[in-house]
Amino acid sequence: MKRTVYADNNATTKVDERVVEEMLPYLSEYYGNPSSMHLFGGQVEKKLAEARERVATMLNAEPTEIVFTSCGTESDNMAIHSALMSAPEKRHIITTKVEHPAILNYCKHLSKRGYGVTFLSVDRQGMLDLNELYDSIGDETAIVSIMYANNETGVIFPIDEIGKIVKEKGSVFHTDAVQAAGKIPLDLQKSDTIDFLALSGHKFHAPKGVGILYVRRGTKFRPLLIGGHQERGRRPGTENTASIIAIGKAAELAQASLHDELTRVKAMRDRLEQELLARIPDSVVNGHPTLRTPNTLNISFKYVEGEAILLMLSEQGIAASSGSACTSGSLEPSHVLRAMGVPFTYSHGSLRLSLSRFNTEADIDDIIEKLPPIIQRLREISPFGREKEEPK
Repeated sequence: MKRTVYADNNATTKVDERVVEEMLPYLSEYYGNPSSMHLFGGQVEKKLAEARERVATMLNAEPTEIVFTSCGTESDNMAIHSALMSAPEKRHIITTKVEHPAILNYCKHLSKRGYGVTFLSVDRQGMLDLNELYDSIGDETAIVSIMYANNETGVIFPIDEIGKIVKEKGSVFHTDAVQAAGKIPLDLQKSDTIDFLALSGHKFHAPKGVGILYVRRGTKFRPLLIGGHQERGRRPGTENTASIIAIGKAAELAQASLHDELTRVKAMRDRLEQELLARIPDSVVNGHPTLRTPNTLNISFKYVEGEAILLMLSEQGIAASSGSACTSGSLEPSHVLRAMGVPFTYSHGSLRLSLSRFNTEADIDDIIEKLPPIIQRLREISPFGREKEEPK
């Protein structure tokens, strides 16, 4: 069989075998409803409490501040919905132009319903102008929602500084930390200006279909769903018990593996970056040179198209993702790269390589060996590449 390399961990991650082992009994043997009063329910309820404590430990938060959801998108939507419903007289939201669609598209939806939305700009390195943020917050601002780390470039925003500005101006602060969990430390006692924080289990080796919303104690909360008493009334519906137990175990393992992410995984990412830049002319890294998650490399190659790179990498057994999306037969560059002002000739040829603790040095060797010839071949057949090389 052809050796495969998985370098698309910002899209989703492998479920850790220890996580699978932890959740399996709660799909078969321990199948009770945790809200039931009998033994079957009590066994499961006790395990849910343990999962809540594990997640709280990873975040340095209180267990009562943890709400289990179905995904990061639900968590993001819940936070914004809650802020707007808690202060109906405030009809202004602030976010950025580089957010995940879970925030970006929800804010665009709200703008069509009469809410004012400010989309903050970023510079060429994907960083915010904090003066623009400060000037944008007014008395009508219900919530500021700014991601912790960007899913495409890995750029890490100065969340503590942002939070201080938001609190000084009297608004609620939410951060989508989906791409930060398990990659960089998250300390919600230290970052005490964060009111809401969203996570998604499948980004740190838990199954798909389970997420977390952190709600700081004392923060006004209005639920998105109306129903039973589950999650202290904040997220009704019978709990996805096996997956919640799984995310609890994944949180414990993520905390234990954090040093590995910050050292070994980062060293692999850095070696990959240096080798590709050295071997492939007209290539550029997108994002801040140092303020990035340790696993993420977004790199653009001039005169090629991202989709073609992905297809040829896939034929070589390498899974990655592109910053451009194919819709209705036309290629549109990533909204993140467009907001950063990446030139058209580079943004179409963007590639995101995102690693995890399950990647090895052999994986890096494979990418370094196979990617440069692919770029060379695509440039040879590209009309843009030929135009560059042939005399007019």
